[in-house]
Amino acid sequence: MSFLAYPPPRYGGTHGLVSASFRSADTPPELVSGGDDGGVTGAGRSQRTSYLATGASTGGEFGLYRVDMPARGRGPSTHFHRTLSESFFVLSGTIRLFDGADWVDAGAGDFLYVPIGGLHAFHNASDAPASMLLLFCPGAPREGYFEGFARMASMSDEERRDFYLQHDNHWV
Repeated sequence: MSFLAYPPPRYGGTHGLVSASFRSADTPPELVSGGDDGGVTGAGRSQRTSYLATGASTGGEFGLYRVDMPARGRGPSTHFHRTLSESFFVLSGTIRLFDGADWVDAGAGDFLYVPIGGLHAFHNASDAPASMLLLFCPGAPREGYFEGFARMASMSDEERRDFYLQHDNHWV
């Protein structure tokens, strides 16, 4: 059996720190996108993204986001990232996940890990809402990516290309 080694210590104290942060389940989402303007999810429906732990709040270690998708909610087409891995954990409903080779209908408790450079995509093809956790490692500033969707319609093709490159999204 092969074991990975622990990384070198980054905290040298002897008593520990009081430094944890708590987010209540009733905290409103930071971003509501879509709706009547067509957005990422289609007319009349909204996708909600909650910033559970941003790269800034974790010192760049990871970013964790909850995405609540409406029925028939769209997601990104096939793409990859050069600087970060992405993991998906389905909380409720059914989300179609693409692992680079096949699409799978993932339900509550299902998990998909996509290493750096791995092709992936997702959307909610069902007639019911669905929720999932997205984990990015290391913690890149993904908030700007999520929030940028509201400006997509007004961007030129060049601006859109630059936006995607700035946020490490490479479409295939």
